[in-house]
Amino acid sequence: MTGHVGKVKNVENIAVIGAGIGGLCTAARLAKAGHKVTIFEASDRTGGKCRTEWIGRYAFDTGPSLLTLPAVYRDFFQRTGEVMGRVLEIEEVNPSFDYRFHDGKSVKFANLSRKKTLASIEESLGADAAAEWDRVMLQAEAMWDVSREPFIESELKSPVSLLKRPRLIRDLKTISPWKSLRGLAISNPNLAKIMDRYATYSGSDPRVAPAVLSTIAFVEEAFGAWHIKGGIGTLSEKITERCEKLGVDIQLNARVEEITLTSGRVSGVVVHGNKQNFDRVVANADAQFVYEKLLAPTNKVVKIRKQLAKQEPSLAGFSLLLGLKPSDAQPLEHHTILFPENYDLEFEAIFTSKTPVEKPTIYICAPRDPLMVKDKGHEAWFVLVNAPRHSTTGDGFDWSDENFKRQYANTIIDQIESQGIAIRNRLEVLEIRTPLDLQTSVNAPGGSIYGTSSNGARSAFARAKNRSPIKGLYLVGGSAHPGGGLPLVGLSAEMVANAILEKQPS
Repeated sequence: MTGHVGKVKNVENIAVIGAGIGGLCTAARLAKAGHKVTIFEASDRTGGKCRTEWIGRYAFDTGPSLLTLPAVYRDFFQRTGEVMGRVLEIEEVNPSFDYRFHDGKSVKFANLSRKKTLASIEESLGADAAAEWDRVMLQAEAMWDVSREPFIESELKSPVSLLKRPRLIRDLKTISPWKSLRGLAISNPNLAKIMDRYATYSGSDPRVAPAVLSTIAFVEEAFGAWHIKGGIGTLSEKITERCEKLGVDIQLNARVEEITLTSGRVSGVVVHGNKQNFDRVVANADAQFVYEKLLAPTNKVVKIRKQLAKQEPSLAGFSLLLGLKPSDAQPLEHHTILFPENYDLEFEAIFTSKTPVEKPTIYICAPRDPLMVKDKGHEAWFVLVNAPRHSTTGDGFDWSDENFKRQYANTIIDQIESQGIAIRNRLEVLEIRTPLDLQTSVNAPGGSIYGTSSNGARSAFARAKNRSPIKGLYLVGGSAHPGGGLPLVGLSAEMVANAILEKQPS
């Protein structure tokens, strides 16, 4: 994608609703181009879900805990007048993942090296398994090559825009949009679990999520898994600084109550009961929330509400923040994943019965980062399990019961300890976060981590478009195209900024 340089001729007054990563990156790009930009953020801090939180003497990445495709943010800083390496120190996470299975076997995925990963698979699971993973990664690489430009790096305006592509038939055959992740037919049960997990990356069910999600595994391997020293939340702090240096007006504790329209076009926003006029509005909030709560029900708005209502929300997460005293035990790798015997029961619980998973896959993020603890030898672990979204109306699980929350946290700690990983005798801090907490803190409906799931072949087209059908309104962030996760949200911001800037010759 190309970025716009130089100053715009007609300076516009642009409002950005929400100071998540998508909103901040869009605001900085527009301000750099010369527009007057105001961000309205309902909470008392910037960064949205991308945050590093201190609790006592421990720091936790409570949103993203890994940076992939760092080039997206290198480009952002460069285009807004900074060098990423000057403000952020990133280091590779190697091994990128330590996968442990119920049968006692384990596999470590090497960062930036398929050769080493295949050697690890062969040693633990045999030569056939290694050959199988190599086959799947070659297929994922081919999918990435053909989906990257039209699906990920470009505005997806409509299926028609893809139909005009000269290599359509060949590309479709490669992407296999009708094939699910399970359709990749991985015969080794342990490798199949690893691949299933890439569906949950986007809040989806591997039984119906498209096979193209396997490209996430390829992207991690090819472009690396990275940690930002001091915590991933440092990224949002440094992007906020870019905004401030470029003159963006960031207003915290400023909840937008309405997006106003005049003759079908955006005319401003209402904040604390006061109407403020703007030429354009960029919404970095959940798409469903924007169309349901912030816009009057015009014909266009009602049509989009119906489209978004058909989408399946992504799964949510139940997390534990553990501050641990020093131990003589071998420290965990940065990312450890503990798989249960039956992974299907997890998807059955979340997507069918909408109940907490009895024996979930447990993800432990244990950064070896001295900047994330106040005392040497102490460790700050972020533990996450997939969970049904919060709801009191039957389409999710009611997470408001404090007693259940504590009981469930204890069962997860029991399951970690059953794998020989000691927690209770080291525990200094324990904080529990439910999907209801996420809903409350960042306005994510039901605590859905990624907005909408990628369940089904048409999910890419069902996502909210970056350009709303309402003139002057744009959507950015995880619930809009191209989807959730730091790299895609960064690309989303680039698309929205470019969509606004292309309308004005600079």
